[in-house]
Amino acid sequence: MHLRDEEPLDEQALNLTSMTDLVFLLLVFFLCATTFLDPERALRLELPEAQSAERRDVEQQELVINVSREGVLTLSGRVLAREQLQRELAAAAARDPQTPVTIRGDRFVHHEDIVGVMDACGQAGLSNLAVGTLEGS
Repeated sequence: MHLRDEEPLDEQALNLTSMTDLVFLLLVFFLCATTFLDPERALRLELPEAQSAERRDVEQQELVINVSREGVLTLSGRVLAREQLQRELAAAAARDPQTPVTIRGDRFVHHEDIVGVMDACGQAGLSNLAVGTLEGS
């Protein structure tokens, strides 16, 4: 017959050290693997390709105007009418006339819509314009 010892048994505990290590490793992985998108570039536009496309390395506050296939204009994630766009561009020109403006038009957008945005920039006094394209292969 087996008699019990008078010493109480240690409480059974679940060792969570390895699970904690795993959670922190996953956290670090997802933080490193996450890409933070600029809201202007998050829109799904099919940009045309250009053989002479260059990346802009400008530290100034850049305005990015997106023009969808339907001619809808967005600036800073907000849909704007032409008159509102004109006011926003005039305010940006008042702050800094050299503010860079990138016009990102869908490759199937009407040329007239792009020219209208370029004309609005010119009327506002902004002349540092670029057209967003994909780098050619």
